[in-house]
Amino acid sequence: MGFLCDTQINGSGVGGLRSLVRRKQVDSAHSNSSSASGSGHHQLAKALTVPHLIAIGVGSTIGAGVYILVGTVAREHSGPALTFSFLIAGIAAALSAFCYAELASRCPSAGSAYHYSYICVGESVAWLIGWALILEYTIGGSAVARGISPNLALLFGGPDSLPSFLARQTIPGLDIVVDPCAAILVFIVTGLLCVGIKESTFVQGVVTAANTCAMIFVIIAGGYLGFKTGWPGYELPVGYFPFGADGMLAGASTVFFAFIGFDSVASTAEEVKNPQRDLPLGIGIALSICCTLYMLVSAVIVGLVPYYAMDPDTPISSAFASHGMKWAAYIVTVGASTALCSTLMGSILPQPRILMAMARDGLLPSFFSDVNKRTQVPVKSTVVTGLLAGILAFFMDVEQLAGMVSVGTLVAFTMVAISVLILRYVPPDEVPLPPSLQEAIDSVTVRYSSSSSKEVDVENSKADAITSSEIIPLLVGKETDVAYPLIEKAAARCNFIVNEANRRKIAGWTIMLTCIGVLVLTSAASSVSLNSFLRFTLCGIGGVLLLSGLVMLTWIDQDDLRHNFGHSGGFICPCVPLLPIACILINVYLLINLGGSTWTRVSIWLAVGVIVYLFYGRKHSSLRYAVYVPAAHVDEIYQSSKNSVS
Repeated sequence: MGFLCDTQINGSGVGGLRSLVRRKQVDSAHSNSSSASGSGHHQLAKALTVPHLIAIGVGSTIGAGVYILVGTVAREHSGPALTFSFLIAGIAAALSAFCYAELASRCPSAGSAYHYSYICVGESVAWLIGWALILEYTIGGSAVARGISPNLALLFGGPDSLPSFLARQTIPGLDIVVDPCAAILVFIVTGLLCVGIKESTFVQGVVTAANTCAMIFVIIAGGYLGFKTGWPGYELPVGYFPFGADGMLAGASTVFFAFIGFDSVASTAEEVKNPQRDLPLGIGIALSICCTLYMLVSAVIVGLVPYYAMDPDTPISSAFASHGMKWAAYIVTVGASTALCSTLMGSILPQPRILMAMARDGLLPSFFSDVNKRTQVPVKSTVVTGLLAGILAFFMDVEQLAGMVSVGTLVAFTMVAISVLILRYVPPDEVPLPPSLQEAIDSVTVRYSSSSSKEVDVENSKADAITSSEIIPLLVGKETDVAYPLIEKAAARCNFIVNEANRRKIAGWTIMLTCIGVLVLTSAASSVSLNSFLRFTLCGIGGVLLLSGLVMLTWIDQDDLRHNFGHSGGFICPCVPLLPIACILINVYLLINLGGSTWTRVSIWLAVGVIVYLFYGRKHSSLRYAVYVPAAHVDEIYQSSKNSVS
């Protein structure tokens, strides 16, 4: 039917397979209004500005880990070069931040990486991303909550100083250590998040400010002691790089996880007043603040104490104690406690919005998509998230599951970078519309079919009017372009369509082969047990695919449709395709090196997700009856629908 592309229907065979890769439309004024009126659900509050986003980003990123990582990484990997390790890790995190900034400003809707994957890649991949993020935020929030009670105990005098109803207890016979304090804190944060996004962000900002003040104290007081004592940690015979460049890079790969958290900003995109301006600023400023604080704290601490003499458990407190400032341990403990509380809020905040986004798309029950009329937050999803995280924090020691948090984050980072490449080179040229617009689609289709047939009739009549005596000189003369303008125009358009189709096909295959090259290269480089010849061969194959893909994508023109994709006027990721490919390479390398036990646990969770999707999500997707039309005609179809109603 004219330009009608396809209708996705839930079923078996080809239709069932195509349902795995169907892509949804970028949220627009049309889709938002229709979905809101159709579902009856309220929209999230537009309440956040740049300061709110900075509070969310910094609070979600700077956890208590930095108070411990400084000692561990300096002793085992970096030595005095720890500051450079943080710098390298910050640059690596910035690559992902650039990708997030573009997609968040173009597609400012709840769901973060799940939402971007659904638009650019397809439904099945988006489901797995959302399923992995659910795991990440649930376990992440539980792990953070379990770490708060020991720090609170230190503030009150020691490990056993908490009141009995808050202290950890061991259940006799089960060998299970329960943590009432962790569960209570999770429930308090859950209640705060239900009050409203602006109120909860204000509290998170206050807590984050307290943590930042503690870190500034470490920097100023430590700097004073360093200048007073001559920086003994830097006056070492082994020099600034005792473990070499390899140690510095190994340290960077470890501290990279201290930068995880800025993606929480993207999950609140739907609640930002001016997302095209504020989201990139919020992500960029938050990451810059975190990197600066990390570098300054590490530079001071490794200068106060030689790296080999640092306490791996309490490096900052012990560094001050070695210079006679034992009271500084209380300030450091306050900083660690507030950092954990802020990170707990940042861990629980995104998950209800991801659940809501998945429920809006029909992949989860509609229960999760309800938005409270008064507070304008997804209260039901927030309560479910808080209950689950609180139960885990109460009963389970989730430290051994902490690696699963990294899997969800790194997979999301990788998919966001791939989505940027798809957006630039093969953006979706077909848009799904609800079946309720079928009449308007048919009307526009008939209109274009009749207009194109008229052009053909006019063109044929003009061609018939030319006599054979006129044709001969025109064929050999120089006025061919003038004599047959319609024919030449049609031929040029046909050639453009063919060339554009070839360009998209080449670009799509190149992106896929580049990703395969990254996977082969990182897997071979990380498999030290492989035969050296096989290992270097695989590294060579992966490197050739990677470099060839980079060269090819640099040579191919980016798609013009990218200018009309999503909301305009936002941030544009620089250095494409180099920056997204470098981001993919770093994240996949870190994923490969997480360890076999972590991947075993994650595989079980993902297998459960596949089953849930096949038996529920695929059959209840909002796109199962969608009609796909060219993106260029969407506005015209909606206008036709309005005219027919009026």
